[in-house]
Amino acid sequence: MALREQRPAGKLSVDAAEEMAISALAYLSNTPDLMQRFLALSGIEATQIRAVASEPHFFSGVLKFFLAHEPTLLQYCEATGTLPQSMQAALAALPGGSDFSQ
Repeated sequence: MALREQRPAGKLSVDAAEEMAISALAYLSNTPDLMQRFLALSGIEATQIRAVASEPHFFSGVLKFFLAHEPTLLQYCEATGTLPQSMQAALAALPGGSDFSQ
């Protein structure tokens, strides 16, 4: 699968970063085993996702979930044609993203 055209993994806008996080969340929702792991690690109930999605650090939490586990990150990137470094750049653009270290 060809990787989709993206800006270099430098600075992304908040809107572009949120779009990537929404795409990652959609991927989670379509991958039950990953969604269960995300819910277990985050402590969020499936019924709470809509409510917590509006919280400032939620999207950075979604991206941190992928970045914290390389096999999961690479699985997502392969399936969506996303460059792994783009996810790191997206995280840096979001509230709470600058405090992440792998």
